[in-house]
Amino acid sequence: MNADDVLFTATDHAHMARALQLAARGLYSTPPNPAVGCVLLDAQGAVVGEGWHMRAGEPHAEVLALRAAGSRANGGTAYVSLEPCSHHGRTPPCVEAVLAAGLRRVVVAMADPNPRVAGAGLARLREAGTETAVGLLARAASELNRGFVSRMTRGRPWVTLKIGASLDGRSALADGSSKWITSPVSRGDVQKLRARASAILTGIGTVIADDPALTVREPGIDLRGRQPLRVIFDMRGQLPARSRVINDGGQTLLLSSQAGAAYLQAHGIHGEANLVIESLPVDANGRLDPAVALQRLAERECNEVLVEAGARLAGSFVAAKLVDELVLYAAPSLLGDTARPVLALPAPLRALSDGQQFEFHDVRRVGPDVRLTLRPQEASG
Repeated sequence: MNADDVLFTATDHAHMARALQLAARGLYSTPPNPAVGCVLLDAQGAVVGEGWHMRAGEPHAEVLALRAAGSRANGGTAYVSLEPCSHHGRTPPCVEAVLAAGLRRVVVAMADPNPRVAGAGLARLREAGTETAVGLLARAASELNRGFVSRMTRGRPWVTLKIGASLDGRSALADGSSKWITSPVSRGDVQKLRARASAILTGIGTVIADDPALTVREPGIDLRGRQPLRVIFDMRGQLPARSRVINDGGQTLLLSSQAGAAYLQAHGIHGEANLVIESLPVDANGRLDPAVALQRLAERECNEVLVEAGARLAGSFVAAKLVDELVLYAAPSLLGDTARPVLALPAPLRALSDGQQFEFHDVRRVGPDVRLTLRPQEASG
């Protein structure tokens, strides 16, 4: 039964909203798996179990909720933010646990976007005589797992481009000084963007200038031991041997040209336990191809990629129309026309109509700054 075939009640909406709220608790720790929440009711409609997926390799939301409910789940209803899995992965299929519990009804926000198994869990439930309904709060469920959905349906991660800028759209002074344009409150907010990302991507210019760690370091954010993969675009093989990204124990993927990779190897920087070096093709603009990079990251099960880069690399992602979301932190300051821009496109635009159009998805105050979240106009709605 699909959303169009069933009238969901206010009670249904409330329990699915709770399931989504539970799912969001695992947003920072579940990658590469999707974040999933589950609410169980007994036959009389009382909540008897809740659960959310906490980390890849650990029990899924349905299993945890069923453990909490025990025999009280028999004859009851499950509200799950994503179709129960039907395949053996790191854990057994959840659909079998649901059937064993004797549930009468299963309400699902959205079907599994994985084309290899989409609908299989629901079909298994229906074959066993379990009533199913799909589509309740589907948009919210898809938004929660936008990266997983993107990887499964488009073969590439969801890309968020983060920019910190002055009111006149400048990212640094002419000499490259940029610490700090935005406030400590905004920089703390960026940690949340990093936390939900599977990978943080930057360019060699940023690494040389700032020697960033590119890690999530906010004490209140629980990644359950996970840190995003660090990805460095290094066309010519300029990575300094003492860079933090290869000396602090985290995982780093360095993408270079064939010549750049050979140069690094010749100068003693090899792929080791925490560093992988791969070569990428060069695009029509003479730069490392960002589309191929995203395909490589999808192969590594990266759901979301946060781009924190200089003007040239950021501009290459924008020019290739690979940015799904632009998050701009605007500080209440002016730096003037000699300061560096936030974007450098590979080629100048011939007309205003050639520029990419974005729509505001969210606007809010973050400390003294304003955070603008935008998405491409053609993808909105």
